[in-house]
Order: sequence, then C-alpha cells, then structure tokens
Amino acid sequence: MNLQGKVTLITGAKGGLGSFVTEAFLAAGAKVIGVSRSIQATDFSHPEFTAMPAGLSTGEAARKVAADVAARFGRIDALVHVMGGFAGGTRVDETDDATFEQMLDVNYRAGFFIVRALLPQMRQQGGGRILAVASRQGVEPAAMVGAYSASKAALVSLIHTVALENKDRGISANTVLPGTMETPANRAGDPKADRAQWVQPSQVAALLVYLASDAGAQVTGAAIPVYGPQV
Repeated sequence: MNLQGKVTLITGAKGGLGSFVTEAFLAAGAKVIGVSRSIQATDFSHPEFTAMPAGLSTGEAARKVAADVAARFGRIDALVHVMGGFAGGTRVDETDDATFEQMLDVNYRAGFFIVRALLPQMRQQGGGRILAVASRQGVEPAAMVGAYSASKAALVSLIHTVALENKDRGISANTVLPGTMETPANRAGDPKADRAQWVQPSQVAALLVYLASDAGAQVTGAAIPVYGPQV
C-alpha cells in the first residue's frame, strides 16, 4: 500500500470525507494536490501537500486544473474524486429544477469534467488510477432522494465506462459506494441517529489507498460497497 512519490489529485480534499482521504494518501507517501474552492496550504501541514483552489463546474476549469498539475509535476498517477453533495427529502414529483441541477453539478458533471480532462495525460503516460466516491444510493435507490440517487448512478456508470475504454492503456477506474458515513454534515443532519451503524471515513480512505496502490492494480470496473453494519 506504498504510494511513495505517486502524484495524486484529490477533489473535495478538505471535506468531511476528503480530509480523511487526503491524510491517508499523504501517510502512504503520495504527493497530494488537494482541490476545492477554499483550500489552502495550511489546511494540511505536510511537505508533500499542494493546495490548488479551484472549482470544477465547467470543462474549462477542469482542463486548467489538469494542465497545471501536469505542468508542475510532469504526470498524474491517480485521481481521487471525493467531491459531492447531498439534497433530499422530497418525492421526484416535488423535486424542483434547482435541486436537480445542483445534484447533477456536484455529483456528476464535476466528475465528468475532471475525468475527461485528466485522461489524455494518463493515456499518454501509459497508466493511471481513477477513483470516485459515489454512494450506496447509486446502485440501491432510496425513496425521497431521487435526484441524488440518479446523479450518483450516473457517476458509477461513467467510471465503469472509463474502465472499459482505457484498459488498453493501463488505466484502472473504480467507484466506492459508502453507506451513511460518520461525518460532521451527517451528524448535524441527523443528530438522533445511531452512529454505531455508520461507516467510518477512515475505512473508505483506506480502501481508496489500496485501490491506488500496486496491490490494487488489477481491480478495475468495480463499484465496491462499504456498508459496515448497514449491510
């Protein structure tokens, strides 16, 4: 599980899950470029961490991030797309356009844009790892979260397609599907929940490190559940 010197781009790097993922990759020896709109170098006190404040709301923005990373580091060994968001609580027929577009933007379009931007570099260098955090609802839709479930399902489909299209260039692509995680946002959103049933972010982060390492080289095209006691 040694990632010594591996250039890794992590989106959503300082969020509830993203912070765990960033710390785990740094601990494994990776050179981490953390992307989010408000990220700063001081967010992670590690010599191999580079902050890259940026949004991924357009193809142009994603291409700039990819170009900046390639220009500075010469290669991109792994993308870990953690960025995402949640909105729910209404039936499909009650879901407004703004919520639908928000879920598509943060859970699907941003992933599409950054994956598309990074693939030419990975194909040219002859290898790479693409990892995306989706959700259990991406494969097991639940009531009252239709827009969220659909956006995560689209992400799962995208990454599987990328695995099929790029296996000839040594590029693997996988999604992980966490159940409800023990994050500040989830604690605030459901303060009376039994947190003992929730997935620990450190477990998701450890799985992502494994998939990015040599040990996980032959895992591709997978959507891997991390349900914990919720199974």
